[in-house]
Amino acid sequence: AVQAVHKFRGLIPLRIAPVKMVASILTIAVGGSAGRVGPCAQIGAALMSGISTSAGFNETDRQKLVVCGISSGFAAVFGTPVAGAVFGLEVLFMGQMLYDVLLPSFVSSIVSYHTALFLGIPYKVATFVEIPAFTPLVFGFVVLAGVFFGFVSLFHIEMLSLLERIAKKVPFGPYKKALLGSAALLLIWAFFGDMYLGLGESTIIQIFHGGSVPVYAFAVKSLATGIILAFGGTGGVLTPTFFVGTAAGSAFGSIFHLDPVFFSVLGFAGVLAGSANTPIAAVFLATELFGVQAGAFAAIVSVVSFAISGHRSLYPSQILARSKVPLPGYRKIKSEDEMISEII
Repeated sequence: AVQAVHKFRGLIPLRIAPVKMVASILTIAVGGSAGRVGPCAQIGAALMSGISTSAGFNETDRQKLVVCGISSGFAAVFGTPVAGAVFGLEVLFMGQMLYDVLLPSFVSSIVSYHTALFLGIPYKVATFVEIPAFTPLVFGFVVLAGVFFGFVSLFHIEMLSLLERIAKKVPFGPYKKALLGSAALLLIWAFFGDMYLGLGESTIIQIFHGGSVPVYAFAVKSLATGIILAFGGTGGVLTPTFFVGTAAGSAFGSIFHLDPVFFSVLGFAGVLAGSANTPIAAVFLATELFGVQAGAFAAIVSVVSFAISGHRSLYPSQILARSKVPLPGYRKIKSEDEMISEII
């Protein structure tokens, strides 16, 4: 969907919606380590693209509606309308948002969220997380955790990118590649168990309730996700990224003999911020799910992780609009008109 906004003027074939739905359901049902947010966002974007094209909207309005589709898909899956609205805006450009899409994005996210509630979709709010008092020592460990999450984000991005490059070099057709990927996932299951297959939501909830996972769990999950997506599976990367972040936070807490539940919450937000370059959405997500006090600490780790991860992203189509650090010969800020001209 991000690529469609930037490179195809918001045009997404309507047939993408049912195809993506069926393919994603099959991938996840057979144990593929892929997420639901990406497919939901793509389905929403495809529907908005089809509606806007049929209604005769111009290219600018069509692109805005595609962004609304991304936001509404995120909001419907997680039950976080504010984070969904901001994510749809923030994921397009690294370091900048198009504020003229802010209102429609919020409207679409809120409507999507309440529609899901009306249809009986249950959302669980994790209010059970104990947030520590703010002290200099806690602050220091939170900053250190942000640095760690930044490097975990880089690892996650590079793992997915490496496996994609390897898959492209494998001289097999798509069916044989799928069999090869399935065999690799079976090996992961044989050596590490079935915790790393599928969405992994039960493991995330288990960690939030104080359950323990191996310190290497985030690396194995990243490997499993890269294999399924590179070798023929379809699905999103956000839910696996939440697993990676949650497991990394738990590992950080265990290593330093700190509260693993608290740091798993921070990892949940921090790795999203560093991997997708969406620190503001990550803070809102933590706030909506875990409360305002958690959001304050999540803001620290999200900003630090975002800075550490550099200009790499889970989304290769994401455009660098503003550098995180001064780069030689790079104009620091692009105006909104300049960014709009890049995608129109």
